[in-house]
Amino acid sequence: MDLRKLKALVDLVEGSGIAELEISEGEERVRITRTVAASQQLYAAPQPVAMPTAQVAAPAIASEPAKPAEPEGHVVKSPMVGTFYRSSSPGAKAFVDVGQSVNAGDTLCIIEAMKLLNEIDSDKAGVIKAVLVENGQPVEYGQPLFVIG
Repeated sequence: MDLRKLKALVDLVEGSGIAELEISEGEERVRITRTVAASQQLYAAPQPVAMPTAQVAAPAIASEPAKPAEPEGHVVKSPMVGTFYRSSSPGAKAFVDVGQSVNAGDTLCIIEAMKLLNEIDSDKAGVIKAVLVENGQPVEYGQPLFVIG
């Protein structure tokens, strides 16, 4: 797919109301995602409902959805959209496992993006506390991958 087509697709996503576009052309595949800034998101306020005076309304209990607990330690996040791999090839040993010590600069995983394999290195020394993504799973930009303690 040439750059003119990619530019046209990016312009299409930016100019429309869609948030994501994925196109396959033969063996080539392109995925364009548009994020909306928090200030641009619109929320509709619920309209008040008139209640007859003879009825007594039960008190409303507001409950927020439970947020996932933020893991303790340093979180290594994905620098790109792609496919997460724990090893260099399907039969090879994983780069890191839970409980393993790592130094800054050690390879933690590979993220495949547009048929390019990108090594993701540790930016901090410590011990791997958790691997938050399964091998072969697609990841998004900024998605937590590892917890280093």
